[in-house]
Amino acid sequence: MEPVKVNILVIGRHEEILETVLRIINKSENWIALGALTDEEAIALFEKQKFDIVLLCGGIQEECEAVLRDTFKRKDPEIIIIQHYGGGSGLLSNEIIHALSQRTSLKNDNA
Repeated sequence: MEPVKVNILVIGRHEEILETVLRIINKSENWIALGALTDEEAIALFEKQKFDIVLLCGGIQEECEAVLRDTFKRKDPEIIIIQHYGGGSGLLSNEIIHALSQRTSLKNDNA
């Protein structure tokens, strides 16, 4: 049986950075990432598909981030939303792994 893939929505304002982050994430055989440059695109993707993690990259204004967080949490209260500050593929992978461990520990606490 194939392992379940982790679906990640990546939101950023800089196309080149977003493409790089998507490429790094999609190199992992266990992760699938889709990207959005605008709030509208991000919300549309979130409404169409189940995501395990939302990754917020740089350039998102504070007000926009607050609206996105609220929208995603209303639709899926258990969604993990993390901020990616850059720093290379190792840091990105660690941020995702840490978020997944938080999700697992939350599920175990609620069991």
